[in-house]
Amino acid sequence: MTGSVPLLPQQQGRMFVADGGIETHLIFNEGFDFPYFTVFELLDREGGPEALRAYYAPYLDIARRAGHGFVFDTNTWRANPDWGAMVGYDADRLRRVNIGAVELCRDIARDFEAAGVPTLVSGAMGPRRDAWQYDGVMSIAEALDYHAPQVAAFAEAKADLVTILTLTNVPEAIGVARLAEEAGLPCVISFTLETDGHLPGGKPLGEAITAVEEATNAYPAYYMINCVHPIHFASTIRHGGDWVDRIGGLRVNASMKSHAELDESPELDIGDWQDLAQRYQRLLPLLPNIRVIGGCCGTDHRHIDAICRVCLPAVPE
Repeated sequence: MTGSVPLLPQQQGRMFVADGGIETHLIFNEGFDFPYFTVFELLDREGGPEALRAYYAPYLDIARRAGHGFVFDTNTWRANPDWGAMVGYDADRLRRVNIGAVELCRDIARDFEAAGVPTLVSGAMGPRRDAWQYDGVMSIAEALDYHAPQVAAFAEAKADLVTILTLTNVPEAIGVARLAEEAGLPCVISFTLETDGHLPGGKPLGEAITAVEEATNAYPAYYMINCVHPIHFASTIRHGGDWVDRIGGLRVNASMKSHAELDESPELDIGDWQDLAQRYQRLLPLLPNIRVIGGCCGTDHRHIDAICRVCLPAVPE
């Protein structure tokens, strides 16, 4: 990392709690209608900011009881040009919603800080195309061009970092890391995995992380795994190499189903949050530098609460 970019608290050993799967929770549990998982539209809907405040409210007590910080990933996973255009958002509206999402999270964070919970606001990004299928045509140049406006918006809003989630390919990861460096923002790269523990398309996780490290001079603050159940990648981690030490966060799925099975399911599979917590606990000794614990599809505050109770015992009052 360049000297002009400050180290994140996670890189200095501080642990943070993250939320669950905001898209699946709001759509399936709260009844919102967001085509293509475009939850960023919430900011433009009547009562939307209040709904987002209500969404985050349970996490304050979870993080406070665990005695750790909380990282807000903005509701902007699909606030990028192609997905935005599908719901009528042009470049100007996307810039405004990305900036607004950071500002709203910063405002909500004041309640956390007042309760003694340190916070970070991460500008959340997603891939250009399908988040669960290998993007074999993505190039670094395309990633640089496509993701530049969103990274610029997060820099303008003074986000603490940017996090790109559910990545399926290496070139897109490299492009985002380079954009973040140019903007002076720390970044986190999060890959999604299939049931065999490899990226969609078959690339081993270790090879993907190593390729990004080599192409960016190890710029990412750390890497994460998201949108996959622990049962599908525990063996990958257990038999991994030095690259495992670069994994700093997990945001896992509630369901043991594959991405293809989840895509075809008309109902949300929330799994068993107590079992998920136990699996999380068994993974942590294999990941010595984990500093962010959260969830993805199908998870909500109940899952994160169970995980924190098992993995992050409550601190004395």
